[in-house]
Amino acid sequence: MDVSVDISLYPLENEYIDTIWGFIESLKSNPKITVLTNGLSTQIFGEYKDVMGALTEDILKVFEQHRGVFVLKIAKGIHRMDPH
Repeated sequence: MDVSVDISLYPLENEYIDTIWGFIESLKSNPKITVLTNGLSTQIFGEYKDVMGALTEDILKVFEQHRGVFVLKIAKGIHRMDPH
């Protein structure tokens, strides 16, 4: 089953840009999922187990080194927003 996830990371520290980009780049390195970004959030698409596995792993990496808040919306199916 395919899913779409809209996720935002809000690091609770002054130097937050590297934390956000590190999280996004780690997700993008996973060939089993599709990752798109915009100015407000990151969208992740793929098979449920692949997406959730990647999120579990990469969120843990952030929490092991930083304080922050993640906000996620998960939908069944692939729901890409058309940029046009």
